[in-house]
Amino acid sequence: MLKLTNLRVWVLAAAATGMLASCQKNGQMPALTDADQTTSTKTIKTLAVSLTQGFEVGSTSPKTAYDVSPTGSSSGDNVTLSGSSWNMYDALIGNLAADQKAGSWSARVRNTGKITMLFDVTTGISTVTIKSATYNGDTPSTWGLFYSTNGGSLWTQSGSAITTTATLATSTFTITQTGNVRLEIRKLTGGSNRINIDDITINDNAGGGTGGGGGTVLTGKKFLFDASHLENAGSADWQIDADGTEQVAIYTGGTTTETKAQRIPTPSYTGITSTTTETYWKGALSAWAVELVKRGELVESLPVGTAITYGGGGAQDLSNYDVFVVCEPNRLFTAAEKTALMNFVANGGGLFMIADHTAATTAGTDANGYNPSDRDGDGYDSPRVWNDLMTNNGINNNNPFGFNINYVDINESPSTNVYTGSNADAQKVLNGAAGTASKMAFYDGSTATLFPGNNSSVQGLFWRNSATNGGNANAMALLATYGSGRVVWIGDSSDADDGTGDTGDSLFNGWSGDAPSGYTSHSSFHLNASLWLAKAQ
Repeated sequence: MLKLTNLRVWVLAAAATGMLASCQKNGQMPALTDADQTTSTKTIKTLAVSLTQGFEVGSTSPKTAYDVSPTGSSSGDNVTLSGSSWNMYDALIGNLAADQKAGSWSARVRNTGKITMLFDVTTGISTVTIKSATYNGDTPSTWGLFYSTNGGSLWTQSGSAITTTATLATSTFTITQTGNVRLEIRKLTGGSNRINIDDITINDNAGGGTGGGGGTVLTGKKFLFDASHLENAGSADWQIDADGTEQVAIYTGGTTTETKAQRIPTPSYTGITSTTTETYWKGALSAWAVELVKRGELVESLPVGTAITYGGGGAQDLSNYDVFVVCEPNRLFTAAEKTALMNFVANGGGLFMIADHTAATTAGTDANGYNPSDRDGDGYDSPRVWNDLMTNNGINNNNPFGFNINYVDINESPSTNVYTGSNADAQKVLNGAAGTASKMAFYDGSTATLFPGNNSSVQGLFWRNSATNGGNANAMALLATYGSGRVVWIGDSSDADDGTGDTGDSLFNGWSGDAPSGYTSHSSFHLNASLWLAKAQ
């Protein structure tokens, strides 16, 4: 399609073609090649994940009995998980209500059963994390982790035996072996009492450089992307992966068919390698999620119909995650959800808040002729949803994160008015492990006003080019801490859009496809901010 690089021409052309509902703004810019990218990448020491196994096997378990043939065989049964062969003796993969699991499935082991890798990781092992629990209704047992450097001929125990608890608990083992290594998990005591094993994560020991300001990036952090507040309404598609469809209200009345996110992205994240493209998953936020997985983090979606909770003990309770990402919510949070969000952050969680453009009223058009981003027509768009959280949460209604979103619609092409001070948190977001974030473009977005008197930690990161650097007005992105948790806000959703997803929507590549080359550094900003929120850098 015609490539418009002059902003004024672009805006007029967009208005003329009637693209009024989208903030994934009107057409897909050509993607940059690797050679076009000018965003710098830091040389850092990364605890890279070389293997993860969460026992997520789809709708049917490959091993439903402890030993299939013959029963009680000392050799167990071999199963293929994520393309690799494992042996399971006196063990199966279950999804009963009594199975303690981080996803839909986990391994269940009885007697002196074991789970053995029949392959080596070739880049060594620095550390291993494993989740375990007592099968509900049984009494605790102990288990141990063993490793072999000679193909399974000899085994050495790593650390001490672990005693299971009623709920999943994470155990960390330091192995520090180079070259070929494989693992075996053995149930050591407890007789017929059963245990569950889940989320095995191996961090490699291949080394890496140091320096660049990024430090060590911690892996295994869990990111939950919200899909429960009509993030797919209208022409938006703020999902990391969607395999189904649903009818969603649209601002012009009636409904449209939109793609629907599920909890676990498919195919499995265990198939992602350093060369995997973002089209591995289908969603406008898939590039973001795939890049997080490449850095050793874990991602899920909160599906529509699932309430946001904290401390309730459910499988997707926010207490199970490090960061909650909410990109342009189109429905107000309930009173209970607002309480959950505030407590999640206060108790150490990270909240990534993404808004979009709006106007003084959601009735009628904004100053540029666009409809405000109330995509489902209920009278609330994302700036109003976020302001409601910060002024009507029942815990602290006085902008507790230190800012308020302005009801405006701006374009900036791009802003280079970036924070230059010494705030350590700001420097991690702007100059972190994913590179330097120095340019931010808005394609119809909102700004924020800072209130450091309400929260002294609030720090602007980008401002409009016409604004005062370091000032409290016209911020395009910011961060803050609250309690022991962290918050990042950005006023435009297009910057996270990778240009792919629901084929029925008008998608735009603001993640990496801005023109000309080096026009923005959106991916660096979002990834650095994600790692900072997760306390991973």
